[in-house]
Amino acid sequence: QVQLVESGGGLVQAGGSLRLSCAASGRTFSSYTMGWFRQAPGKEREFVAAISWNGGSTRYADSVKGRFTISRVNAKNTVYLQMNSLKPEDTAVYYCAADDQALSFTSIRLDRWDYWGQGTQVTVSS
Repeated sequence: QVQLVESGGGLVQAGGSLRLSCAASGRTFSSYTMGWFRQAPGKEREFVAAISWNGGSTRYADSVKGRFTISRVNAKNTVYLQMNSLKPEDTAVYYCAADDQALSFTSIRLDRWDYWGQGTQVTVSS
């Protein structure tokens, strides 16, 4: 069982930056693929980024490539999402997720993921 708690959301102007954190419970954090998803009002939840168990591989949605960076520190049971050059269309609730399968092209699918956090709101003003 893994429990995930996100933090770091808030209100920022377009062009600004935020760093989201996701703290995980459990001793097996380092064995999980970790990811970030987001859900804007009236829209479906979508994949943002994912990172392999050792941080050696990452995947990003095309909409955030070059602007967002996912990273993890297994010794701290924490995964991060550094978001730069934020746009109003990045406004959403951001969710952290854990998957006990290896990172792959199917990691963009919501049904791949086993555990979810409660989410943190990110609002980007124009």
